[in-house]
Amino acid sequence: MAQTATQAAQAAPSPPPETGGTAADAAARHRGVRRQLLVAAVLTVVVLAGLIVNNLGKLHPEAGGQPLVLTLGKWLGIAVGAGILGTLALDLLRALTQFKRTAPYVFISPFFIIFAVFGLFPILFSAYLSFQRWDPATGLGGMKSVGFENYTFTLGDAWFWLSIKNTFWVAVASGLPQHLVGMPLAYFFHVAYKRFRNTITGAYFLPFITSSVAISLIFTTLFSKDFGVVNATLDSLARMPGIGHFFPQQHIDWLGKSPYTKPAVSFVVWWRYLGWNTVLYLSALQAISADLFEAADMDGASRWQTFRHVVIPLLRPMMLFAVTLTIIGNLQLFEEPYIILGPAGGVERSGLTTAMYMYQTGFDYNDFGTACAISWLLFILIAILTFANQKLFARHGGTEGAA
Repeated sequence: MAQTATQAAQAAPSPPPETGGTAADAAARHRGVRRQLLVAAVLTVVVLAGLIVNNLGKLHPEAGGQPLVLTLGKWLGIAVGAGILGTLALDLLRALTQFKRTAPYVFISPFFIIFAVFGLFPILFSAYLSFQRWDPATGLGGMKSVGFENYTFTLGDAWFWLSIKNTFWVAVASGLPQHLVGMPLAYFFHVAYKRFRNTITGAYFLPFITSSVAISLIFTTLFSKDFGVVNATLDSLARMPGIGHFFPQQHIDWLGKSPYTKPAVSFVVWWRYLGWNTVLYLSALQAISADLFEAADMDGASRWQTFRHVVIPLLRPMMLFAVTLTIIGNLQLFEEPYIILGPAGGVERSGLTTAMYMYQTGFDYNDFGTACAISWLLFILIAILTFANQKLFARHGGTEGAA
């Protein structure tokens, strides 16, 4: 019986192939073609309308130039081409996003494209350019390979070492107080202010988000020799009995004499970034368990003892992060001294930083090869100091997380 049924099934004619799938596919293709034509038509109309609106003067018979028919024909061709390209781009994007494996890469690709064009390429090009002698006015064909000549010239340049000296001076004079004041200030806010802590911290953070150009212009006025608020305040203090002899009796030319230019710039940098470091340390303080502070109070520890033996050890990871940012930022200092002292760095170049000298070499002297060499030497210096800072904190347990 089983063999008879099997033979009958094999002998029976096969059913005709189904045509429903083919018809559905054909209908889908027709809908896709209509959608493409509609998108192309809409894009064509939009581009053509934009060309007409932006060039109405050329359509006037008395405007001169090409004949009206030729102008409209050229615009129509541009609009049709834009419509076709836009439709193809949309179809390509739609096809790529239909696949689950490629969709994530499609959506994150703009970041990598922008980074490659505006981030990675300039870095690699500057490294290549540091071994070339190039005046941008001659074009890319004017490059001439000089090997390490730009580096040897920079290392033997007295102005380069002067800029390094000035940069270190300002970096230390403005960087150390940022942390020596910012850390106790954050602890004070954490302990003394509970309700208005965010408001007060925001007020200290405001200079950091303010334009460096505006800040520099304001302090240029404050440090004015004859009409500045700083000299006016010192003059008032000098007239007070008992303490007047501690203050200068004459106005100080803060921006016109070399001994005072670096202190003035350092004060501006310190004032601007104090709030930033205060916020960093305050965020780390808020992550410390309140049980530790309660245990210190129960043991009879004073506020100073709690700060010294509890807070500082637990803030070392944040100290590593904050000091690293200070090293990187202060060694690249440019805006404040450039605006306050001018492109030359003030009197006798007393405020010329390495970043300012790099800019001056490239854009004033048109020596972009040496300017790139300066930038890479500065990068190596920052990398060495950052590595040394990390090793220093690691030796004292600064890279370990808070308990």
